[in-house]
Amino acid sequence: MMTPYLQLIALLEMSLTCAVVLIILSQKMSSKEIPLAIRLLAVLLLVNLFFWPLGMSLELPLAAYVRAVTGELSIVTMLLLWSSMLPAAQKTPLGFKVAVALIAIAFYPLALGLGMLDPYVWGYGSIGFLIATIFFAIACGLAGWTKGVWILSIAIIAWTVHWHESANLWDYLLDPFLAVWALLAIPNAIYQKRRERAQSGYLFRAG
Repeated sequence: MMTPYLQLIALLEMSLTCAVVLIILSQKMSSKEIPLAIRLLAVLLLVNLFFWPLGMSLELPLAAYVRAVTGELSIVTMLLLWSSMLPAAQKTPLGFKVAVALIAIAFYPLALGLGMLDPYVWGYGSIGFLIATIFFAIACGLAGWTKGVWILSIAIIAWTVHWHESANLWDYLLDPFLAVWALLAIPNAIYQKRRERAQSGYLFRAG
């Protein structure tokens, strides 16, 4: 049973996430870059729209209905979304997407009962799993993706202080939306790299 404090946090997080997702979609549909000040103002207005009950036929805030459908998102997913609003935000490297996709492909079938191994139980205080997560964060830093270090560090800290209702570290690191995003982003990233190489070859072609 969630305490009122955790319910408030969950609603705030989901309200901010919904606001950021709508801004990102608006930016993708726009041919021009939306100024940061306008994006921040829009986020502020949308957060209030999702957080406060609208009355009429809705007894709960819009964020509560969205959360009922999506469930609680991982800290990693939310921070990746929120940080994308920042100016000059670091792009998520392909290596991270590949790692998330491979982990998800192995994790979800096993966690759902396919086989004798259940990796989900590692999230309940397994020192080995915690060390592996820390090493993964260090690998992100060595690869030059400092944002990844901060995101994973905050996720670990959030798990340590029981920021969410779940006591399992996996729920702070991974969720189905992050897995699907990684799986879909890999082919797109490969296509973009091939396109850039093709354009580069065309530009430097003799004649």
